Amino acid sequence: MDFRLTQENEQVRELARNFAQTEIKPVVMKFDEAQEFPMELMHKLGALGFLGVTVPEKYGGAGLSYLDYCSIVEEISRIDPSIGLSVAAHNGLCTAHISNFAGEALKRKYLHELASGKKIGAWGLTEPSSGSDSGSMRTVAIRDGQSYILNGSKQFTTHGSVADTIVVMALTDPPKKKKGISAFVFERGTLGFTVGHKENKLGMRASDTSTMVLENLRIPEENLIGSEGEGFTQALQILDSGRIGIAALAVGLAQGALDASVKYAGERVQFGKTLSEFQAIQWKISEMATRIDAARLLTYKAAFLKDRGKDINLAAATAKYFASETAVKCAEEAVQIHGGYGFIKDFPVEKFYRDVKLLTIGEGTSEIQKMVISRNLLDI
Repeated sequence: MDFRLTQENEQVRELARNFAQTEIKPVVMKFDEAQEFPMELMHKLGALGFLGVTVPEKYGGAGLSYLDYCSIVEEISRIDPSIGLSVAAHNGLCTAHISNFAGEALKRKYLHELASGKKIGAWGLTEPSSGSDSGSMRTVAIRDGQSYILNGSKQFTTHGSVADTIVVMALTDPPKKKKGISAFVFERGTLGFTVGHKENKLGMRASDTSTMVLENLRIPEENLIGSEGEGFTQALQILDSGRIGIAALAVGLAQGALDASVKYAGERVQFGKTLSEFQAIQWKISEMATRIDAARLLTYKAAFLKDRGKDINLAAATAKYFASETAVKCAEEAVQIHGGYGFIKDFPVEKFYRDVKLLTIGEGTSEIQKMVISRNLLDI
């Protein structure tokens, strides 16, 4: 069993690491404080191929592996998890849904500009009354001639107010409930689409999160992704893959917290010794490092299976659950190691601590991951 990355894998990781250090690190707090979406940075990430990582080259993507995708998200999140979240959401949700399930015409229409970063993608599943229970959505799509008319709203949508291309799920056959859900793609500016409330969040503040409102939104029938009734199954597969991206984000955040803690422990002097000389701090550091290594291996395993077309339902849930909970633990310990300085914005661990909690909630809560894991093991 060979755990070494290829030279190409390492080059991709190094490119992402250098970009994060030179382009993102100097402006992390600027975008966080202003709650401003870093559009210029996203365009630069697109130019590097980081917004169409796994999209085939014939559609303008980089055509890289899911392992490369994890490396990119990890290295960006090591510096700023909120930008890592935007990269993960753009790649793993809207763009992936079109790439995996749309017909040739829709792929050629939308993927080139999404993969290049010229356009930003959003993906609408969650609603005010349906979070983990996504099958109970209320947004409906009624056929009218050669079009569908959509009415409803989507909540907690990443890039909801900044996206150019939007994929949404809606009921085309309400009596069938989740088996009557279909997926559609449309563009910003379509009559009947408006942006609602932009959320004022605890963390991940540079990543836009907004409500989207659909009022008699008319979409041509050719913008149906796949066939009627396939939307829920498509969404579940997208979430499976997306959980690998969130796991990578969690690994990056945890690694960033560890990096900051090691640096601080080597510099901070108390009682005539650096913090790194105290056994209590050494044990915190060693536990953080061990958990991060385990989370990274689980994440890479899931990516490895994804790249080989294997069933990832269990592996993705396991990686997402363990990595996100590990990140929460590491962020908390990092603040504790920093003491009072960990509670102020001059040190990066304060932001890691605010950003991290979303990872146990978004793209399936920890409780949902446990449900997926147990169902796989118990065959229920």
